[in-house]
Amino acid sequence: MEKSNWIGFGIVFPRSGFSEAREREEMSQPGIYILWGPSESGILPKVYIGQADDVAKRMTEHIKKKDFWTHAVVFTTSCKRRLDIAHFKHIEARLYVLAVQAKRAELDNQNQPNSYSLSEADTAEAEAFLQDILLCLPFVGVDFFERAEDVQVEAPYGELYLQAKGKEVIASGAETSSGFVVKKDSKASKKEYDSISEYAKALRKELMQQGVLKDDGSHYVFTQDYVFNSPSSAAGVVLGRAANGLTEWKDRDRRTLKQIREMTPTP
Repeated sequence: MEKSNWIGFGIVFPRSGFSEAREREEMSQPGIYILWGPSESGILPKVYIGQADDVAKRMTEHIKKKDFWTHAVVFTTSCKRRLDIAHFKHIEARLYVLAVQAKRAELDNQNQPNSYSLSEADTAEAEAFLQDILLCLPFVGVDFFERAEDVQVEAPYGELYLQAKGKEVIASGAETSSGFVVKKDSKASKKEYDSISEYAKALRKELMQQGVLKDDGSHYVFTQDYVFNSPSSAAGVVLGRAANGLTEWKDRDRRTLKQIREMTPTP
């Protein structure tokens, strides 16, 4: 994975492909790496963020000691120009914070990485490299660091609403290219109906544990904007029951998301 006018180099591989990947020259120099795979709950993925002076050597240890990961991505620099380990420690700490804020994964890191003290110029260089990493990650299916506020500018259908049985609007959201965003201060039913899927039930529990949902007495309330993988998973969590997001989410004119999609010309 290379990007024009960028000093960086990225390589994505499955766990089974590590033996081949570690033979690359770039893998034996300083870099940042992300490991991911299914969590025990099966709801959110489990993720580990690390850095090393010799990425291949460190990841060899993870092959032996970390069983959860099924895929990895490594970012380092081309052999022509290298960032040092201090830059990558800064990037590791920043990625950790972004993952905590996004709450879209279970972090395997036992402790929060410490940011390395850099000069103003080196900090700017590390931040620029980080931004390029964040641009590359969605192309390999990694969205663990995308916060809802970072994707809402891409909402083509505007704000959508979800009503409970009593016609009360309890949640608002927007469809984006990264998923369906439910807005902060939206409400969710505390009651779980028999029709709720096991996935929605488990996700509600996970979001309570992560602090995305808090008990506000009569409802659960979203403490932040949150990205769901589909309109239906968002509606199911909000309503506490089986829900078709294409018909549950509506605009101010009472048009369903399905109708809005059908009315919108395909580019």
